[in-house]
Formats: sequence, structure tokens, C-alpha cells
Amino acid sequence: MKNIKKYLVLSTVLFAVMACSSDDDNPVANNVTLKFNNTFKNTTIVLGDVTSSLATVNTSEAGQIHHFSELKYVISHIRLVKTDGVEVPYNVNDLDKGATVIDQSKPETLSYLMSNIPVGDYTQIKFGLGVRQELNTLDEVRFPNFYSTAGANDTAMHWEWGSGYRFTKIEGFYGADNKVLSIHTGSTVEGDIDDESSYTQGVDAYRNVVLDLTTAAMVSDKAPIINIKADFNKLLSGQSTTIELGEGNAVPSVHTAANMVIFVDNIGGNGSTDTSGMFSISSVEN
Repeated sequence: MKNIKKYLVLSTVLFAVMACSSDDDNPVANNVTLKFNNTFKNTTIVLGDVTSSLATVNTSEAGQIHHFSELKYVISHIRLVKTDGVEVPYNVNDLDKGATVIDQSKPETLSYLMSNIPVGDYTQIKFGLGVRQELNTLDEVRFPNFYSTAGANDTAMHWEWGSGYRFTKIEGFYGADNKVLSIHTGSTVEGDIDDESSYTQGVDAYRNVVLDLTTAAMVSDKAPIINIKADFNKLLSGQSTTIELGEGNAVPSVHTAANMVIFVDNIGGNGSTDTSGMFSISSVEN
């Protein structure tokens, strides 16, 4: 009888150990990393000042040569879509936890870690270029981390004149004589500049980007990496419009909301016939 009791005790302990081990081997969630590669066509962009001999130079479909000295944009409202069509949102209502500024001058910002993604196979990703209307206010109290990141002196993704964020900030030079290129995009508001209570939505520069993955991202005991290319050749040579830089377009900045939307539709898509803009999936590493 003592031997039987001892056997039962040992079996119970062994089962408990096996159960714990099984749980460890079969996680319910893991990380997914988004890696952004900013390019002109297939060449990764190197930034440079007006006299730089190292900066990546591009030629648009209109024949204008140009290079960038600064390149930043906001990614938010990220959702991964499973093979069955179920969307898994990632902190979509929290800019501190679910949004980031991609800054070509800071390599560490080109990789964005998403934690605690439920186990499963994902075949599509959706994200916002910019900040959607209901969150697009400079709220330092509610989202202090994002506010600080977007407003730091070396980032400056706040509008000086308004209550919202810049969505993209592109500086550079174009033409043989290196004219200034300065393209800042973001949603606009209408109303009395001295009375925020009068503000209403003007031009909506937020774009919802939808990308099919080249192969399923399998979240399991491994943490996949999704490689995303942002081809800034499409800034001037987009699916929507071929832009020729000149007075009123980008010298020294996008002066009108109508002109700004032309650039936004090229890089973020027009929301109807184009929902990918300059973005595409290069590969998925499982």
C-alpha cells in the first residue's frame, strides 16, 4: 500500500511538471516586430545636407532630381489580421503604447516592437499614416510619451499653429541648383485660431494603409518580423499623381491644403483605389 501511495504521489508530481512544461512550450502570445526600410525605389535612403556627396539622389518621373535631409512620419492604429479575417488591434486608442515616429536619422526608430500579440497566423496588416481625428490633439497629459517623442526639438512633429500633430515631415533639396524642398502633412482644422472650442475638422490627411503579407506571420513560440518598405519615390511619382515641384507645391512648404492632399494621396493612398500608397511588404521572417 505504501508503494502504491508513493507511486500515485510521484505520478501527480510528474503530471504537474509536465503540465507546466507544456504551458511554457505553448505560449498564448508573443512579440511581432515591424521593420521599416525607407527607400527611393529599391535603394535605402541616406540623408544629407545641401552639399552632401553621400545623400541618396532620386529622379522623379517629371525629371526632377532630389534628395532628403530629414525624413519622419507617424505610424499608429496598428491592426494585424488573422487568416480567418479577425482583426487584432494593438493599443489603437493609446498613442503612448500604439504609435511611433519613424525617423530615418535614428536607426532605432526603424524597428517597432509589438508585445503580447495573440498566437495565430496573420496574413494582413493595417495601420494609419498619421493620427486619426479623435486622437489628433496635442494632449501632453493623456499621452506624455508620444507627445514628448513627437515634440522633441530634433523631431518637431507638432504644428506650430494648430492643435494636432504633423503626420509626415520631409526636408531636402531639388533641382540642379538645390532649391529647398519642405513637405509637411497633417490634418487641418477650421475655426477661430484663438478659440479652440470653435475648431472643426478641415482636410483629413490621415490614411488607413492595408497590406497583404507575402507569407503568413506565425505568432507562436517564435516572434515574427514583418519587413515593410516605404518607397519615397512615390512622393513625386505616385499612383495618384506625378508631381512637379515648384511655386505653391513645396517651396518652401506645402502652402495649401489642396496641394498637401496631392502628396498625401501619393504616399498614403487615396483611400479608395489605392490603400497602400508608398508601402509594401518586403518579407516576413518567422
